[in-house]
Amino acid sequence: MKRAATGLLALVLTASLAACGGTSTPESAGPSSGAGSAFPVTVDTAFGQVTVEKAPTRVVALGWSDAETALALGVQPIGASDWLAFGGEGVGPWAKGLYEKAPTILGTQELSFEAVAALQPDLILNTRSNLDQKTNETLSKIAPTIAAPKDVIPYGTTWRQQTELVAKALGKPDKGKELIANVEKEFKDAATFGGKTAVVGAFFGGKYGAYVPGDGRVDFMKELGFDTKKDVDSLAKGSFYVDISTEQLGLLDADLTVLFPIGSDAGALKADPVLNGIPSAKAGHLVILEDKALSDAFSSGSTLGVSYAIKNAVPLFTAALRK
Repeated sequence: MKRAATGLLALVLTASLAACGGTSTPESAGPSSGAGSAFPVTVDTAFGQVTVEKAPTRVVALGWSDAETALALGVQPIGASDWLAFGGEGVGPWAKGLYEKAPTILGTQELSFEAVAALQPDLILNTRSNLDQKTNETLSKIAPTIAAPKDVIPYGTTWRQQTELVAKALGKPDKGKELIANVEKEFKDAATFGGKTAVVGAFFGGKYGAYVPGDGRVDFMKELGFDTKKDVDSLAKGSFYVDISTEQLGLLDADLTVLFPIGSDAGALKADPVLNGIPSAKAGHLVILEDKALSDAFSSGSTLGVSYAIKNAVPLFTAALRK
């Protein structure tokens, strides 16, 4: 089976390369006029430097929120992975209407390289991923592939880093700076939580867990002025998330505790006597993000999703801390 799959990939790659060198004009991914003057560009990644010779017209976005980042920059991917299982076009409601034509939805952790190659991309975005070197090597044989920056944990690329990487690869560095500046201003205006601690966790498959520094949700809270909780941070082992047993639920206690369910509703969280017995819950400082759109925005890590979360989550945090 492995030999057959390898052969199929080779055939698709050959066809893809032949098509790219032919006379037919591929469907455009929508770079703005004048973008070509920015090329060639060289992007530094965890796997070395990647050169994009000319303005890409067929972009495939595989990394977590890479598609939303491209859309925010005015480029429409022809293929994308749907990491948060939005369905449809594979992006959150904050990006609704940005696609003129829905992309081909590709896999996430079980990615088909043949499906990627069949789209004949001239640029692959994979800036927030598991940092698998073999995956990067295979994708790079299909098209220039923009991976995560150096020195980040798996899935640890920040929204700033992602915007900078994607904007440079697309020849839109000034637009990227503008997006970053806009979100930074929103954070600055909302950052009224200095001196308070926050813990962010999730409930998935009947188990609790907490996010740790290096994860976008923790970064989000820090941007608002919150401090992390050292007892939780110390559990991190090179990952963005740590399991918390029922006996350890006291670790979730902080000035503000933020939790959300994954794959279920909030009923189990509201009914859990142990969770609701921790000091922050008793004080009314437990915020359960019941709205899936809001918890998805909180988890998205794109400028579009982060902006949505600032507007809709911060009022909940403020109200809880006033109790």
